[in-house]
Amino acid sequence: QVQLVESGGGLVQAGGSLRLSCAASGRTFSSYAMGWFRQAPGKEREFVAAISWSGGSTYYAASVKGRFTISRDNAKNILYLQMNSLKPEDTAVYYCAAGSVRLTTALARMGATAPRNYDYWGQGTQVTISS
Repeated sequence: QVQLVESGGGLVQAGGSLRLSCAASGRTFSSYAMGWFRQAPGKEREFVAAISWSGGSTYYAASVKGRFTISRDNAKNILYLQMNSLKPEDTAVYYCAAGSVRLTTALARMGATAPRNYDYWGQGTQVTISS
């Protein structure tokens, strides 16, 4: 079992940066792929980024590629999301998730974008970008 707690959200101006963290408890953190998702009011939860269990593979939604960077520190059981060049449309509650997804093929990466393929979720952290 993995318990996840996000932090680092807040209010920043457009063009600014934030770094989200997701602290995991449990000895099996390093055996899971991890993902970041976000949900804006009135919208469905959407995929942001994923990282393999080793950190060697990453995958991003087109809307954040080149601006966001996902990383993990398995020794500290922490997942990160560095967000740069933030836009008002990035405003949402951001969630981290753990699951047995893979990023090795195009089909597998599609699976990594689906919330149903993740087993554990954090409570979310609010990110608000002002224009």
